[in-house]
Amino acid sequence: MAADVQRASDNLAVVNTVLEQELPEEVQVGEVAQAIEHTSQLEEKLAKSAEKLAEVNAALSEEIEKRLEVTAERDESQALAEKLKAKIRSGQTD
Repeated sequence: MAADVQRASDNLAVVNTVLEQELPEEVQVGEVAQAIEHTSQLEEKLAKSAEKLAEVNAALSEEIEKRLEVTAERDESQALAEKLKAKIRSGQTD
């Protein structure tokens, strides 16, 4: 999703650049000028959204990694506890 938003932002930036460079200034009036300004604003919003989405994805990836580590530690502790319980039940001591 982040890549899609970034691609859309990049594509809009290209469109906006082409519009600004290829249309003579005397044509960039009225609705055409408004359209160029609107694409510029959309480009900025999309770029900010892509940046925020990338930050959120990074934070989520970090959280997933932490949870995987905690889950592995929990599983190890549970396995050790089960071994100890089994030893206690069987009357074994070390």
